[in-house]
Amino acid sequence: MASVTTTPTSNGAALSGAVSNRSRWLRHGLLQQLAALRWGIVALIIVGWFVYYPIVDNLFVSTTTQDIFTGEVAYVGLDNYRRLLDDPVVWRALTNNGLYAVLSVVFQVFAAFVLAAIIEGLRSRAWRNFWRAVYFIPSAISTTVTGLLFYFIYQPDIGLLDALLHLLGLQNLSYTWLGDERTAIYAIIAMSQWQGFGYSTLLFTIAIQKIPRELYDAATVDGAGPLRQLFCITFPLTREMTGMMIIVTIAGAFQVFNEVMVMTGGGPNNSSQVLGTWLYEQGFNQNDMGYAAAIGVVIFLATLTTGLLQLWYTKRRRVEA
Repeated sequence: MASVTTTPTSNGAALSGAVSNRSRWLRHGLLQQLAALRWGIVALIIVGWFVYYPIVDNLFVSTTTQDIFTGEVAYVGLDNYRRLLDDPVVWRALTNNGLYAVLSVVFQVFAAFVLAAIIEGLRSRAWRNFWRAVYFIPSAISTTVTGLLFYFIYQPDIGLLDALLHLLGLQNLSYTWLGDERTAIYAIIAMSQWQGFGYSTLLFTIAIQKIPRELYDAATVDGAGPLRQLFCITFPLTREMTGMMIIVTIAGAFQVFNEVMVMTGGGPNNSSQVLGTWLYEQGFNQNDMGYAAAIGVVIFLATLTTGLLQLWYTKRRRVEA
């Protein structure tokens, strides 16, 4: 039987080769990490410059008064925030944003959930596809275009809404919808719900489709009707989507701008102002950039709070899962 012998020289060469290979592998891995880090740094610079720097700069601007035509800047401390507390239009705008959020949650979350459950309960696949398309199409239209469309629909003389009311014999319900302080903000919110309702319905439809059909079949065998299946199966298993939709809808309600600007510009008599349009009015029409920046801070805090709630809710759901 042949015996294999190794010499100290061959062992040393093998060890040296292993060390050399490990060094090359480490260098290769380090180079890959540095290459990845390079792109990460570029992304961080872009995000920092276009996202975080404007936020910090806005905080600084909110403590000054600035004239964008002359370039004059004066430090005023917290005066702009004290002005906010005494400005009735800010409170009116904040109330309108809150009203917008409440009604949006009712229609774009809970009503959309019920509609999605009804559509997915249809036996005919063709009818399911048809109703999904019908409700989603308004969401594909630009907000500005939709605002102009409803601007003409709400016209008291030539508008379709008042024409329909007259046709039904309900002319006593006719209003100058966008010209009346009592109805202007509700008319805008109604338009917004019409546009966003279909998108929310589609998201709930996707969530409902992920529920195993066997659960519904078993519930049917046990004698559970459609209403009980809705509350005992569909709603609990889409609870995560519902929570997310509530938070996203509330955050969106504090960023409303286009529809108000197109339909009323915040009028009449500031009755339909929201924080976004009042910021625009102060900054670009009144040349009061410092005060506009302070309003921007309020909007930022509102959306930041809802964002933190979203993160907390997502983390909580993962822990429970």
